[in-house]
Amino acid sequence: MIKVKKRKILLLPGDGIGPEVIREVKKIIEWFNKNKSLDFEIEEDLVGGSSYDKHKTPITDEVFYKALESEAVILGAVGGSKWDNLEFSKKPERALLKLRKELKLFANLRPAICFKQLVNASTLKPEIVSGLDIMIVRELIGGVYFGEPRGIKPIDNGERKGINTHTYTSSEIARVARVAFDLAKKRKNKVTSCEKSNVMEAGQLWKEEVQIVHDKEYNNVELSHMLADNCAMQLLRNPKQFDVIVTDNLFGDMLSDEAAMLTGSLGLLPSASLGAKDKNGNMRSMYEPVHGSAPDIAGKGIANPIASILSFSMALRYSLHLDKEADNLDLSVQKVLDDGLRTQDIFSKGNKEVSTETMGNAIIANLQK
Repeated sequence: MIKVKKRKILLLPGDGIGPEVIREVKKIIEWFNKNKSLDFEIEEDLVGGSSYDKHKTPITDEVFYKALESEAVILGAVGGSKWDNLEFSKKPERALLKLRKELKLFANLRPAICFKQLVNASTLKPEIVSGLDIMIVRELIGGVYFGEPRGIKPIDNGERKGINTHTYTSSEIARVARVAFDLAKKRKNKVTSCEKSNVMEAGQLWKEEVQIVHDKEYNNVELSHMLADNCAMQLLRNPKQFDVIVTDNLFGDMLSDEAAMLTGSLGLLPSASLGAKDKNGNMRSMYEPVHGSAPDIAGKGIANPIASILSFSMALRYSLHLDKEADNLDLSVQKVLDDGLRTQDIFSKGNKEVSTETMGNAIIANLQK
């Protein structure tokens, strides 16, 4: 008998509402195993503050090696005020940085989609955000968050100096640019590259290297360059001018959060962090909702699980090569929203407010139709 290698999915619920939303993802994975004869092997472990509480470290070596051996990592959320006073190396967020860096997850994909059912939840006028569909590609393991030297040190006059180094190489820029161009070819064929080339040498290099990749490999894709501060303004003024935005780690962090809020709720938005493909087309990856751990509502059963569920949909699409299943899951989410079901964060008059669990169950019920 031929043994079929099961595909490992590592669930890392984390802190705050993380365990609540990941619980709904786990139910969906189990539904696919049972009803679509898929072969996902689920593992679950601690990360972030919950890991620190038990092991005095935000991620253990054992969990890290489990991540290395998994086809996809699905993370809930990490952090909370409970751990604010820990030394920097012990903070829950350091687990995220370690996973991104050590798994070489250099490309972060954050879609900003305004669901038609929630146009009125946006703070912008409906005509500005209706039909919005942007993909922001953020370089994730370079730039100022990882550059050396870094730290805080005393200086001669009794003051202290904080140091962070913003640095990129040609290859680091080129590989994330290729991800953006490849995505654009499957969308509207348009890439906007954002930097601060007017005041930063690293920004000048970014602009030049993206242009080189375009001219050599993707000259059939429309490319434009935009200063990052102008991009921040244009996202509010006319967001539908964008298709794919590619930018560095720092600007990507800020611009993707801004774009997310155009949609009306962070509770709906997923993200993917991807590494390089091997010769077989496989890659390391991690998927997580854009929202944080929201400790103020943890344990109340009111968190929105949709962002985590759509993060699993991205895993189906990008890591597990199951586009049909991803399409079905996306459609199930749309149907639930069409039916007027809303968690507290997106509730408005005329809809039905439901719990985290009820929302997850409703999405599974629509998968069965």
